[in-house]
Parts: sequence; structure tokens; C-alpha cells
Amino acid sequence: MKMKDKVQIPPIFNYTGVLVVFILTWWVKIELDKVSSEVIYLSLWVGIFFGIVLQRSRFCFYCLSRDFIERKDIKGLLGILVSLIIGTIGYHFIFGAFLIDPVYPNLPPNAHISPVSLVLVLGSFSFGFGMSIAGSCISAQLYRLGEGLLSALATLFGVVIGFIIAFQVWNFFYLKIIYNAPVIWFPHYFGYGGSIILQLTLLILVSYYLFTFNKKQKIDQALEWWKVRWPTYVGGILVGLIATIAFLRISPLGVTAEISSIARTTASNLDIMPSRLEGIDTLRGCIILIKDSFWSNNGLFIFGLVLGSFASAIFSEEFKIQIPNTKEIYKSLIGGILMGFGSMIALGCTVGNLLSGIMAASLSGWVFLIFCGIGLYLGWMTKKNYLNEEGRQ
Repeated sequence: MKMKDKVQIPPIFNYTGVLVVFILTWWVKIELDKVSSEVIYLSLWVGIFFGIVLQRSRFCFYCLSRDFIERKDIKGLLGILVSLIIGTIGYHFIFGAFLIDPVYPNLPPNAHISPVSLVLVLGSFSFGFGMSIAGSCISAQLYRLGEGLLSALATLFGVVIGFIIAFQVWNFFYLKIIYNAPVIWFPHYFGYGGSIILQLTLLILVSYYLFTFNKKQKIDQALEWWKVRWPTYVGGILVGLIATIAFLRISPLGVTAEISSIARTTASNLDIMPSRLEGIDTLRGCIILIKDSFWSNNGLFIFGLVLGSFASAIFSEEFKIQIPNTKEIYKSLIGGILMGFGSMIALGCTVGNLLSGIMAASLSGWVFLIFCGIGLYLGWMTKKNYLNEEGRQ
């Protein structure tokens, strides 16, 4: 009789990241009890679970898109579409259960529904091009920082610089273009029922289109279960559920609100901040006012994202300090500046604008998807040709 396989148990060291999570969350809870509420503490745990999902499923917009471009592997992009389908259903359930009739100009509170204009096109393109140069989007930079990728710090520094540059031109863009740009929310035109049908139809058509390119890929399996990456569709399902819970209990998912606050505070301290950003605080995007405390929903969400990724990377034996060389720092910095500039003028990134925007049934989310994709592809081509030229030299 054949013996049963031995049960595989991770080494004790693999649990050190989990221990760090519980110690830090306990400390944060004590600090928050002095100044704030349970809602902000929930943001920390939402961020932790989001970071775990991103790290285990490799949920990186650039990496998954690159898999499709280079190897015609559609699994990653299908995972993103799955998250959008789950999130669309969840958002519309919340809309129908808690909001009044979708009559113009009423919009759901806090949802990322931005004006549609040439500025959005420019911002989306800049963000996509920048994440190709940097090697991943902002959310992926954060989870890869949790894995020990130190070049992510250069990217995030570049993002702050990009925001500060965008502040200098914001008033011109807003007064000349954005002020009169339409804010298009599908339920205004089709109702909740028609909106969800439209969204799901578009997402299914995109999925069908991707299948026409798909090539079968080799399957790599690790010996230990804790090293096996989650299928991207599992990550997509979980991201969609997390996005729905976040929107219901806290605010839509997004990672640039805290960064924008840091950039505004930094620019103010350096005395290079415009005296006023016209209209910025009335728009529904992933941007935040200047604040004096780390204890905010988005601040704790980002902290939780890095913390969750760190614990997950330790557990799966994927944590490794990676020190970048000069060329990697340069690319990370330039890519970060382009992403920061793009996410500022577009009022969000791939999480706040693309994911949360499309889930909320806003045209701005779809516009971001299209032009971010174009920028990503051209950025990939630029990077590829540059590296090929270096190789020939």
C-alpha cells in the first residue's frame, strides 16, 4: 500500500512576519484609541489583506500586462478583469441598497468619478509610460517594498516629485480644460440595472478578445505549498471583494491620497506650493487635503499594504533585500516622476482611478484604462529598444 504524502509544515522562522504584524497592529490600536475611531483601524487591516493578496497573486498591472505583451499569457489580465467584474457587482449592490435614485447631478459619496478631458488622457498616458519605465505601478511598488525591493523607495520619491511638478500646472489645466469637462456616471443614463449590464458586457467582451491571443504556458510548481503563487484569478476575486468592503465601510481603494498629502505638505514647507489649487478639493478623485497626522484612512491603508506584503513574503520565503544599482535608481526615479505627475492630474492611479473608477461605473475609469494601456505599451517598447541598444554596445 502506498504511503500518504508527508504533511508539509513551514519552518518556524516563516511566521516571524505574522508576529510583526500582530505586534504593530496592537501598537496602532493603542495609539488610535487615544485619537481616532474603529473605521481608521479597519483601514489598516484592509491594507494588510490587500498587501497579502497583491504579493501572493503577483497582482501588478505592469507585470501582468508585460506577460501578455511578451508571452501572450492572458491569465494575469483576466485576473484584473475578474476583480473588475466582482467589484462592479459589489459597487452596484451598494448603490442600489444605500443611495437615492441616480438622477443627475447626484453622485455617490466618495466614489472616484472624475471629469473626462484631455488632461485625464495626458495623466493616464503619463502614468502608464512611467510604470513601464519604473517596472511596476505605485501599488506594486509598495508591495514589492514589503518584499525588500529598495528601488521602490526611489520610485516613491519620484512620485512625490511628480506630484509637486503637477501642482505647478494644475491651475492652468483646471481653469482651461477640467472646469468645463463632463463628469460621466453610467447610472445617470442607464439606471443601476442598465449600468451593471453595460459594464459586465464590456468586461466580458474584453475577456473574449484576450482569449483570441492566448498561448498555453508551462506550469511551474514549488515543492512546498507555502511557496506556490496564488492564481491571478484568485487574486482578482479577492481584490474585488476587498474593494467592495472598503467602499462600503471606509472609502474606495486608492494609494495616492496619502502620497499627495505628503507632496503638498513638502511643497508647502519648501515654499513652492501654489497659494491655491483651483477646484482640487471639490473633485471626486484619490487626492487629499494637507494634514498633520499619519493617522488617516489612506495612511494606515498604505502602511498595512506594505506590512501585509512583508509578512506574506517572509512566510513564503520570498523576502530578500534587493539593493539597486545606479541605472535601476535612475529608471525608478524617472518612472516615479511620470507616475506622480500622471496620477495627480488624472486624480488617481491604477487602483484609485482604474479599479475603483471602473467599479463605480465612471467613464473616467475606462478612459484611464485605455490611455494608461497605450502609455504602458509605448513605455515597454522604449525600454525594450533602449536595453537592446545597450546590449549591442
